[in-house]
Amino acid sequence: MNAQVGTSRCRRKRASALRAGVRKLAQPICATAPPPDSGHWEPDPAGYTAMFTVLDRALHANLARFTLGLSPRAMLSAYLDWLGGVAFSPGKQAQLLHKAQRKAMRFAAYVRDKLSAPNAVEADCIEPLPQDCRFRDKAWRQPPFCFYAQGFLLTQQWWHNATTGVSGVTAQHEHAVEFAARQWLDVFSPSNFAWTNPVVIGATKRQGGRNLIRGWGYAIEDWQAQIAGRGPGRRDGFQIGVDVAATPGKVIYRNRLMELIQYSPTTEKVRAAPILIVPAWIMKYYILDLSPENSLVKHLVDEGHTVFMISWRNPGPDDRDLSLEDYRRLGPLAALDVIGEVAPGQKVNAVGYCLGGALLAIAAAAMARDGDERLNSLSLLATQTDFEEAGELMLFINEKQIAFLEDVMWEQGFLDAKQMAGAFQMLRSNDLVWSRMIKEYLLGEGAPLTDLMAWNADGTRLPYKMHTQYLEQLFLHNDLSEGRYKVDERVVSLGDIRAPLFVVATQTDHVAPWRSVFKLHQLVHSELTFALTNGGHNAGIVSDPRDDWRSYQIARASHELTGSPDAWERRTPVTRGSWWPAWFAWLGSRAGEWVAPPAMGGADGVLAAAPGEYVRQP
Repeated sequence: MNAQVGTSRCRRKRASALRAGVRKLAQPICATAPPPDSGHWEPDPAGYTAMFTVLDRALHANLARFTLGLSPRAMLSAYLDWLGGVAFSPGKQAQLLHKAQRKAMRFAAYVRDKLSAPNAVEADCIEPLPQDCRFRDKAWRQPPFCFYAQGFLLTQQWWHNATTGVSGVTAQHEHAVEFAARQWLDVFSPSNFAWTNPVVIGATKRQGGRNLIRGWGYAIEDWQAQIAGRGPGRRDGFQIGVDVAATPGKVIYRNRLMELIQYSPTTEKVRAAPILIVPAWIMKYYILDLSPENSLVKHLVDEGHTVFMISWRNPGPDDRDLSLEDYRRLGPLAALDVIGEVAPGQKVNAVGYCLGGALLAIAAAAMARDGDERLNSLSLLATQTDFEEAGELMLFINEKQIAFLEDVMWEQGFLDAKQMAGAFQMLRSNDLVWSRMIKEYLLGEGAPLTDLMAWNADGTRLPYKMHTQYLEQLFLHNDLSEGRYKVDERVVSLGDIRAPLFVVATQTDHVAPWRSVFKLHQLVHSELTFALTNGGHNAGIVSDPRDDWRSYQIARASHELTGSPDAWERRTPVTRGSWWPAWFAWLGSRAGEWVAPPAMGGADGVLAAAPGEYVRQP
């Protein structure tokens, strides 16, 4: 109820601010007095422009609520480019017609053979892609369900042919149209409907429909959570500071953007060189401090390291003008100043994750340029610094999409977590949307809540100015890797970094594709160790050493990273287990002597117990 009231107040406040902005910007329209010899008023063109700009931005901001933050104009542009290419390519049209006829004949022959000998073992018309798990159950091999699956897969293949290889269509538009066609087809997959999914039909018969009753309850529960402003999957809940973010420590510094946590030692002596962790501010920091078993922070503390963690504040409308430079200055640079008070004279082993890693790389390059030698090493986890090959996420990054997002953020001062989640879920809709709906709503199998799921539902906001700069300068124009990014009005270069690096990428990362992360070794000249681990952007980094399904590949020197990423992957042996022990050993060799633990807190002393206030902000 409180969440609903808060949401309503927030909407009323934004609407009031919007009306005030329109009135303010519209005032100059008739404010220009007529010349003495004129008999009429001259409207101010600038006032008209401002008013109409406000109306456009308000329209786009409200439209984004229904489009998951995606620009309809960007999608329409891609669609018209593709449609025009097909319309003026009679050869492509004839080819598609020929393919449709061949697929229809293959499907008809398959149906005939299957009906005449239902139990015969015969090859299907088409096999699903290796990552497509929707039709793996044996029940999909029997009529009529095999016809549904094979017809769908053949249709999916035809549309892939139709949306690719069209002459004259730009690469981004082709990828966008192919992606959109795949998303629409996935909506109508026979696995998504109870009456065409044999697994759901079988479960319903065995359980007398109880699975559908449970699924209906889960759907209602998720709908109520959505109305209340919470993410799905919070039926049991994880309490911050108790179940997650529970590693003991103290908040020793606070500014308007972050709190700095110093964790309590668990060993009699500690390594001299402290560790600073810079997490992404796109989510709460405790992805690296989940439950004790898979908390990276706890493992580091138990290894004898003095660990400091930045906990970012969740920005609101008043923080709209915070920039990337503010995040650098008030984040890692401020933290390094405080760590210098706690452990004077010691160089710092800095660790950056995702967006925090990109910020840390920028800060390290600027420090190297300016002769600041406080960094002992850099560890970048699932971090992109070269965005030329940023994967399917680039489908949502172009001038039209950024302009649309700017209008969304202009109206509210930030980009909300829900508006970001839409794009990320679409990238893996089969895994994150449809498979979950089938499992919970149709099969009635409520997935047990995990610490990682609880963290994933605890989203944050991104300030207007910072997010615009990040998208334009890093994603769209790739300024950092191409030597155009400026700090304090001077260009920084990743090649200036001299501290040794440990770089980790994950195989199925849709946020920081590993082939993009791999390219860092071409941009720096310092010693670099590269590890590729199985898993995705989050689960690959949170690599509990007890999990026997973990594996990784590692290059311990830059000269081992020759050739293409795929060539390196093929020739590099796979090591079973978590990558954490290999990294711990690398850090240990750069952590200095064993010394007495430093005092808790710098000049400000101790402000609060960990995990602090900022991580609890809604």
